[in-house]
Amino acid sequence: MTLIRHAKSNWEFNMKDVARGLTEKGIKNSIKCANLALNEINFDSIIYSSPAKRAIDTAEIFLKTWNLDIKSIKIITELYTFDVNDYEQIVKSFPNSINSLILFGHNSAITDFVNKFGDIFIENVPTSGLVSITFDTDNWNSLIKGKINRVLFPRDI
Repeated sequence: MTLIRHAKSNWEFNMKDVARGLTEKGIKNSIKCANLALNEINFDSIIYSSPAKRAIDTAEIFLKTWNLDIKSIKIITELYTFDVNDYEQIVKSFPNSINSLILFGHNSAITDFVNKFGDIFIENVPTSGLVSITFDTDNWNSLIKGKINRVLFPRDI
């Protein structure tokens, strides 16, 4: 499973939170992270995004960089959450036929999920940040601690 926090979003305009787009820096950081993760991504993953514009835009940047069809992004309304318990319930509800997931979403849900189910404490998953976790189970509903095998943050590039 790979979790990716949306890129830095634009606060300049008075608009609903769900409608905010990305900043130029956010776009550049997403391209950098996507390029570095290119050889590590499971291209058979099912890709889900929050319906927020900034999450969808980030997902599109990553998929274009990976030469994947942006039409493969599935929107899940419930991924527009900042709560780890909601996030956990979403993940646990995925069918077991899905072997690999890539989720584009929001903090603090992502950071809290990583810390609850990963084996390394991460203070904060920053915008455009990517964390991959491997779980030793084939049942999403019985998710237990996994192993973090990749942490990629823009500040480390």
